[in-house]
Amino acid sequence: MSVTDSRHRSVAVLIVCMAVPAVLAQAPSAPTPPRMVDLAGSWAMSNDEELLTRIDPGPELENYTGFPLNAAGRQKALAWNSTIQAVPEHQARPHPAQYSMRGPGPNFHLGEVIDPKTRQLVAYTITGLFQNANRTIWLDGRAHPSVFAEHLWGGFSTGVWEKGALKVTTTHMKQAFLQRNGIPSSPYGVMTEFFIRHGDRLLLVSQVDDPIYLEEPMIRSSTFKWNPGQRENPIVQVEIADELPNLKPGDVPHYPLGFRQTDYADSNGLPWEATLGGANTLYPEYADTLKALMQSQGRTR
Repeated sequence: MSVTDSRHRSVAVLIVCMAVPAVLAQAPSAPTPPRMVDLAGSWAMSNDEELLTRIDPGPELENYTGFPLNAAGRQKALAWNSTIQAVPEHQARPHPAQYSMRGPGPNFHLGEVIDPKTRQLVAYTITGLFQNANRTIWLDGRAHPSVFAEHLWGGFSTGVWEKGALKVTTTHMKQAFLQRNGIPSSPYGVMTEFFIRHGDRLLLVSQVDDPIYLEEPMIRSSTFKWNPGQRENPIVQVEIADELPNLKPGDVPHYPLGFRQTDYADSNGLPWEATLGGANTLYPEYADTLKALMQSQGRTR
Protein backbone atom coordinates (compact mmCIF):
# COMPACT_ATOMS: atom_id res chain seq x y z
CA MET A 1 0.00 0.00 0.00
CA SER A 2 1.38 3.40 -0.96
CA VAL A 3 1.73 6.30 1.44
CA THR A 4 -0.94 8.14 -0.52
CA ASP A 5 -3.42 5.25 -0.16
CA SER A 6 -2.69 4.98 3.54
CA ARG A 7 -3.22 8.71 3.97
CA HIS A 8 -6.54 8.55 2.10
CA ARG A 9 -7.72 5.64 4.28
CA SER A 10 -6.84 7.53 7.47
CA VAL A 11 -8.82 10.54 6.32
CA ALA A 12 -11.83 8.36 5.47
CA VAL A 13 -11.75 6.70 8.90
CA LEU A 14 -11.51 10.10 10.59
CA ILE A 15 -14.55 11.37 8.65
CA VAL A 16 -16.59 8.31 9.65
CA CYS A 17 -15.63 8.65 13.31
CA MET A 18 -16.55 12.32 13.32
CA ALA A 19 -19.91 11.54 11.71
CA VAL A 20 -20.95 8.90 14.27
CA PRO A 21 -21.80 11.35 17.11
CA ALA A 22 -23.94 13.40 14.74
CA VAL A 23 -25.88 10.31 13.67
CA LEU A 24 -26.34 9.24 17.27
CA ALA A 25 -27.51 12.71 18.24
CA GLN A 26 -30.24 12.54 15.62
CA ALA A 27 -31.50 9.13 16.74
CA PRO A 28 -34.82 9.25 18.68
CA SER A 29 -34.34 9.09 22.42
CA ALA A 30 -36.06 6.45 24.55
CA PRO A 31 -39.34 7.60 26.12
CA THR A 32 -38.96 8.92 29.64
CA PRO A 33 -40.48 6.43 32.10
CA PRO A 34 -43.41 7.81 34.12
CA ARG A 35 -42.56 9.19 37.53
CA MET A 36 -44.02 6.78 40.04
CA VAL A 37 -44.71 7.38 43.73
CA ASP A 38 -44.96 4.68 46.38
CA LEU A 39 -48.63 4.55 47.40
CA ALA A 40 -48.55 1.19 49.20
CA GLY A 41 -49.48 1.05 52.85
CA SER A 42 -52.35 1.62 55.25
CA TRP A 43 -54.27 4.87 55.04
CA ALA A 44 -56.74 6.27 57.57
CA MET A 45 -59.52 8.73 56.89
CA SER A 46 -58.60 12.31 57.73
CA ASN A 47 -61.73 14.29 58.57
CA ASP A 48 -60.84 17.29 56.45
CA GLU A 49 -63.94 17.45 54.26
CA GLU A 50 -67.66 17.45 55.09
CA LEU A 51 -67.50 15.56 58.39
CA LEU A 52 -71.20 16.01 59.18
CA THR A 53 -72.37 14.47 55.91
CA ARG A 54 -69.74 11.74 55.75
CA ILE A 55 -70.04 10.48 59.34
CA ASP A 56 -72.72 11.69 61.75
CA PRO A 57 -75.47 12.74 61.56
CA GLY A 58 -75.19 12.14 57.81
CA PRO A 59 -76.72 14.10 54.93
CA GLU A 60 -80.23 15.46 55.39
CA LEU A 61 -83.12 14.48 53.16
CA GLU A 62 -83.29 16.73 50.11
CA ASN A 63 -79.90 18.29 50.76
CA TYR A 64 -78.49 17.99 47.26
CA THR A 65 -76.34 21.12 47.40
CA GLY A 66 -73.04 20.73 45.59
CA PHE A 67 -74.27 18.07 43.15
CA PRO A 68 -74.91 18.89 39.46
CA LEU A 69 -78.10 16.82 39.29
CA ASN A 70 -80.19 16.92 36.14
CA ALA A 71 -83.99 16.54 36.12
CA ALA A 72 -83.86 12.74 36.10
CA GLY A 73 -81.35 12.59 38.95
CA ARG A 74 -83.36 15.05 41.02
CA GLN A 75 -86.62 13.16 40.47
CA LYS A 76 -85.05 9.87 41.54
CA ALA A 77 -83.43 11.48 44.59
CA LEU A 78 -86.71 13.10 45.68
CA ALA A 79 -88.43 9.71 45.56
CA TRP A 80 -85.81 8.04 47.79
CA ASN A 81 -87.07 6.91 51.18
CA SER A 82 -84.61 5.71 53.84
CA THR A 83 -86.97 2.85 54.72
CA ILE A 84 -85.66 1.09 51.62
CA GLN A 85 -82.54 0.22 53.64
CA ALA A 86 -84.71 -2.26 55.57
CA VAL A 87 -85.67 -4.22 52.45
CA PRO A 88 -83.82 -7.59 52.57
CA GLU A 89 -82.03 -6.91 49.27
CA HIS A 90 -80.53 -3.70 50.71
CA GLN A 91 -79.62 -4.74 54.25
CA ALA A 92 -76.15 -6.06 53.31
CA ARG A 93 -75.59 -3.81 50.32
CA PRO A 94 -71.92 -2.77 49.89
CA HIS A 95 -70.86 0.76 49.19
CA PRO A 96 -70.23 1.20 45.46
CA ALA A 97 -66.95 2.43 43.97
CA GLN A 98 -68.60 5.83 43.34
CA TYR A 99 -68.95 6.24 47.12
CA SER A 100 -66.78 3.67 48.94
CA MET A 101 -63.71 5.94 49.03
CA ARG A 102 -65.78 8.82 50.38
CA GLY A 103 -67.33 7.86 53.63
CA PRO A 104 -67.81 6.96 56.28
CA GLY A 105 -64.07 6.34 56.14
CA PRO A 106 -62.65 4.28 54.74
CA ASN A 107 -59.57 3.09 56.57
CA PHE A 108 -58.01 0.97 53.86
CA HIS A 109 -54.84 -0.82 52.81
CA LEU A 110 -53.32 -0.14 49.41
CA GLY A 111 -51.36 -3.25 48.42
CA GLU A 112 -49.09 -4.14 45.52
CA VAL A 113 -49.47 -6.97 43.01
CA ILE A 114 -46.01 -7.89 41.67
CA ASP A 115 -45.40 -10.03 38.59
CA PRO A 116 -43.39 -13.04 39.88
CA LYS A 117 -41.15 -13.15 36.78
CA THR A 118 -40.53 -9.52 35.83
CA ARG A 119 -40.94 -8.11 39.37
CA GLN A 120 -42.92 -5.28 37.84
CA LEU A 121 -45.85 -3.64 39.61
CA VAL A 122 -48.92 -4.79 37.68
CA ALA A 123 -51.73 -3.66 39.99
CA TYR A 124 -52.73 -2.04 43.24
CA THR A 125 -55.40 -3.52 45.51
CA ILE A 126 -57.61 -1.50 47.84
CA THR A 127 -58.89 -3.61 50.72
CA GLY A 128 -60.89 -2.79 53.82
CA LEU A 129 -63.83 -1.19 52.02
CA PHE A 130 -67.36 -1.53 53.37
CA GLN A 131 -68.84 -5.01 53.01
CA ASN A 132 -65.69 -6.23 51.25
CA ALA A 133 -66.38 -4.34 47.99
CA ASN A 134 -62.63 -4.20 47.45
CA ARG A 135 -61.00 -2.86 44.31
CA THR A 136 -58.15 -3.76 41.95
CA ILE A 137 -56.43 -1.07 39.88
CA TRP A 138 -54.67 -2.65 36.90
CA LEU A 139 -51.44 -0.96 35.78
CA ASP A 140 -50.41 -3.39 33.03
CA GLY A 141 -52.13 -1.62 30.13
CA ARG A 142 -55.08 -3.98 29.78
CA ALA A 143 -58.25 -2.68 28.12
CA HIS A 144 -61.60 -2.24 29.83
CA PRO A 145 -64.15 -5.02 29.22
CA SER A 146 -67.03 -4.91 26.77
CA VAL A 147 -70.01 -2.73 27.66
CA PHE A 148 -71.92 -6.00 28.09
CA ALA A 149 -69.57 -7.29 30.80
CA GLU A 150 -70.74 -7.73 34.38
CA HIS A 151 -70.98 -4.63 36.56
CA LEU A 152 -69.48 -4.92 40.06
CA TRP A 153 -69.63 -2.95 43.30
CA GLY A 154 -65.96 -2.12 42.84
CA GLY A 155 -66.22 -1.58 39.09
CA PHE A 156 -63.27 -2.21 36.76
CA SER A 157 -60.28 0.10 37.23
CA THR A 158 -57.11 0.79 35.27
CA GLY A 159 -54.37 3.23 36.16
CA VAL A 160 -51.57 5.23 34.55
CA TRP A 161 -48.98 7.56 36.05
CA GLU A 162 -49.19 11.25 35.19
CA LYS A 163 -46.60 13.64 36.68
CA GLY A 164 -46.26 11.64 39.89
CA ALA A 165 -50.01 11.12 40.35
CA LEU A 166 -51.84 7.86 39.74
CA LYS A 167 -54.76 8.47 37.38
CA VAL A 168 -57.42 5.77 37.69
CA THR A 169 -60.35 5.23 35.32
CA THR A 170 -63.23 3.08 36.58
CA THR A 171 -66.11 1.70 34.53
CA HIS A 172 -68.65 -1.14 34.99
CA MET A 173 -69.97 0.14 38.33
CA LYS A 174 -73.38 -0.94 39.59
CA GLN A 175 -76.31 1.43 39.78
CA ALA A 176 -76.11 2.87 43.27
CA PHE A 177 -75.65 6.25 44.94
CA LEU A 178 -73.26 9.20 45.24
CA GLN A 179 -74.42 10.19 48.71
CA ARG A 180 -76.36 8.41 51.43
CA ASN A 181 -79.53 10.48 51.06
CA GLY A 182 -80.60 9.05 47.72
CA ILE A 183 -78.48 10.99 45.21
CA PRO A 184 -78.29 8.35 42.46
CA SER A 185 -75.59 7.06 40.15
CA SER A 186 -76.26 5.00 37.05
CA PRO A 187 -74.37 1.96 35.68
CA TYR A 188 -73.31 4.10 32.71
CA GLY A 189 -71.13 6.43 34.76
CA VAL A 190 -67.35 6.67 34.45
CA MET A 191 -65.18 7.68 37.39
CA THR A 192 -61.75 9.29 37.09
CA GLU A 193 -59.57 9.50 40.20
CA PHE A 194 -56.19 11.02 40.99
CA PHE A 195 -54.19 9.56 43.90
CA ILE A 196 -51.65 12.23 44.92
CA ARG A 197 -49.24 11.65 47.78
CA HIS A 198 -47.77 14.49 49.87
CA GLY A 199 -45.51 12.89 52.47
CA ASP A 200 -47.76 11.12 54.97
CA ARG A 201 -50.93 12.49 53.36
CA LEU A 202 -52.84 11.03 50.43
CA LEU A 203 -55.14 13.29 48.44
CA LEU A 204 -57.82 11.61 46.36
CA VAL A 205 -59.59 13.75 43.76
CA SER A 206 -62.60 11.99 42.23
CA GLN A 207 -64.68 12.94 39.18
CA VAL A 208 -67.85 11.09 38.17
CA ASP A 209 -69.29 11.60 34.68
CA ASP A 210 -72.83 10.22 34.57
CA PRO A 211 -74.86 10.88 31.41
CA ILE A 212 -78.09 9.69 33.05
CA TYR A 213 -78.26 11.66 36.30
CA LEU A 214 -75.73 14.52 36.11
CA GLU A 215 -75.62 17.71 34.05
CA GLU A 216 -71.83 17.93 34.27
CA PRO A 217 -68.98 16.09 36.04
CA MET A 218 -69.27 15.82 39.80
CA ILE A 219 -65.91 16.47 41.52
CA ARG A 220 -64.94 16.09 45.17
CA SER A 221 -61.83 15.38 47.20
CA SER A 222 -60.92 13.22 50.18
CA THR A 223 -57.77 13.08 52.29
CA PHE A 224 -56.13 10.21 54.13
CA LYS A 225 -53.19 9.95 56.54
CA TRP A 226 -50.54 7.24 56.46
CA ASN A 227 -51.08 4.86 59.37
CA PRO A 228 -48.56 1.97 59.26
CA GLY A 229 -49.94 0.29 62.38
CA GLN A 230 -53.48 0.09 61.04
CA ARG A 231 -55.27 -3.09 60.13
CA GLU A 232 -58.55 -3.25 58.25
CA ASN A 233 -61.68 -3.98 60.22
CA PRO A 234 -63.26 -7.41 59.79
CA ILE A 235 -66.13 -7.75 57.36
CA VAL A 236 -69.36 -6.64 58.98
CA GLN A 237 -71.62 -9.61 59.62
CA VAL A 238 -75.16 -8.66 58.61
CA GLU A 239 -78.08 -10.82 59.65
CA ILE A 240 -80.89 -10.39 57.15
CA ALA A 241 -84.15 -9.93 59.02
CA ASP A 242 -87.76 -9.23 58.16
CA GLU A 243 -87.85 -5.63 59.37
CA LEU A 244 -90.97 -4.65 57.40
CA PRO A 245 -93.56 -7.36 58.07
CA ASN A 246 -96.36 -5.32 56.52
CA LEU A 247 -94.52 -4.76 53.23
CA LYS A 248 -96.24 -6.60 50.41
CA PRO A 249 -94.18 -8.51 47.81
CA GLY A 250 -93.07 -6.12 45.09
CA ASP A 251 -93.55 -2.98 47.20
CA VAL A 252 -90.64 -0.52 47.23
CA PRO A 253 -90.54 2.18 49.93
CA HIS A 254 -90.52 5.59 48.24
CA TYR A 255 -91.97 9.07 48.29
CA PRO A 256 -94.55 9.84 45.58
CA LEU A 257 -94.02 12.36 42.80
CA GLY A 258 -94.49 15.90 44.04
CA PHE A 259 -93.53 15.14 47.66
CA ARG A 260 -91.53 17.88 49.39
CA GLN A 261 -89.20 17.38 52.36
CA THR A 262 -88.31 20.95 53.34
CA ASP A 263 -86.72 20.47 56.79
CA TYR A 264 -83.17 21.11 55.54
CA ALA A 265 -84.16 24.25 53.65
CA ASP A 266 -86.29 25.61 56.49
CA SER A 267 -83.69 24.96 59.20
CA ASN A 268 -81.07 26.84 57.20
CA GLY A 269 -83.32 29.67 56.07
CA LEU A 270 -82.99 28.73 52.40
CA PRO A 271 -85.49 28.53 49.56
CA TRP A 272 -86.37 24.91 48.89
CA GLU A 273 -85.36 25.34 45.24
CA ALA A 274 -81.80 26.23 46.28
CA THR A 275 -81.26 22.87 48.00
CA LEU A 276 -82.04 20.68 44.98
CA GLY A 277 -78.65 20.81 43.30
CA GLY A 278 -78.01 21.41 39.62
CA ALA A 279 -75.02 22.70 37.70
CA ASN A 280 -76.20 26.32 37.88
CA THR A 281 -76.10 26.25 41.70
CA LEU A 282 -72.37 25.43 41.78
CA TYR A 283 -71.08 28.72 40.42
CA PRO A 284 -70.67 32.17 42.04
CA GLU A 285 -73.24 33.70 39.70
CA TYR A 286 -75.96 31.71 41.50
CA ALA A 287 -75.64 34.10 44.44
CA ASP A 288 -77.76 36.65 42.55
CA THR A 289 -80.43 34.02 41.85
CA LEU A 290 -80.42 32.94 45.48
CA LYS A 291 -80.80 36.51 46.65
CA ALA A 292 -83.77 37.05 44.34
CA LEU A 293 -85.42 33.81 45.54
CA MET A 294 -85.03 34.80 49.18
CA GLN A 295 -86.48 38.25 48.57
CA SER A 296 -89.46 36.82 46.67
CA GLN A 297 -90.18 34.47 49.59
CA GLY A 298 -89.72 37.12 52.25
CA ARG A 299 -86.57 35.53 53.70
CA THR A 300 -84.16 37.98 55.28
CA ARG A 301 -81.19 35.72 56.09
